[in-house]
Amino acid sequence: MPPAARLYNHAATISLVALIFLSLSWELWLAPLRLGGSWLALKAIPLLAPLFGVLRERRYTHQWVPLLALAYFTEGLVRAVTEHGLSAWLAVAETTLATILFVSAVLFVRATAKVSRRSTATGA
Repeated sequence: MPPAARLYNHAATISLVALIFLSLSWELWLAPLRLGGSWLALKAIPLLAPLFGVLRERRYTHQWVPLLALAYFTEGLVRAVTEHGLSAWLAVAETTLATILFVSAVLFVRATAKVSRRSTATGA
């Protein structure tokens, strides 16, 4: 695997884990919609689906995870514009992490494309 692909995978892993923790802490402790926590914390559950694939550097997972990142990018963007105070700043952080996840996953797929083509051409 190319060294650049490992770097992109590390960025995707860090941003995915950070997005999970941000989603949980935001809706349970930092700035929940309701006092004592909110059911919106369940939005972290879909982020668990690609976690092991990203940790294991699976190319297929990196191919579909940008679609998931777009949902969190959109939610963060909407909440950054409509909310105030700490919640708005957390939404900006969510948007930033979703962008990093999106870009790093796409770059990982591009970096591993030549390796994937070579292995299928040689029959390995």
